[in-house]
Amino acid sequence: MFSDKKEKNMTEPTTGQNRINEGTKLKGDIQSEGFFRIDGIIDGNVSTPSKVVLGKSGIIKGTLTCENADIEGKFEGDLNVTGTLTLRATAHIEGEVVVGKLAVEPGATFNASCSMIGSKKPKSEATTTNPEASEGLKKQNHPFDRSQRVQKAKTEQQN
Repeated sequence: MFSDKKEKNMTEPTTGQNRINEGTKLKGDIQSEGFFRIDGIIDGNVSTPSKVVLGKSGIIKGTLTCENADIEGKFEGDLNVTGTLTLRATAHIEGEVVVGKLAVEPGATFNASCSMIGSKKPKSEATTTNPEASEGLKKQNHPFDRSQRVQKAKTEQQN
């Protein structure tokens, strides 16, 4: 009677927290399905479909790709956040930023080019009569590919 529910194998993203403590230095790329808290130093790329918290003593030099980010420390590189990026008063950001939403506390340093992800049109509306622009829309390699977004914006302006 109750055993039917137990037999269903449902895969859920990892809910565990990954933590890189102060005094720890990592060089290389990190991919995870779970939440991250970084108080150490990472020289490389971090990618997760979850949330990343960069503590006051945390430093990332590279690319950060995540859903939401809460930054108190130092970040240098490309920052791709599909949801909300929150910069605390102690945050120091340099590089290129692509976000869904941005919240900045007074005192944060934000030396970056920033673009916001707009609402996406359904695929049927994204078609165009310009064949060069159509090829650019067909690639769809990665949702954070800046060249694809720039091409799409140019196509929409032409219409």
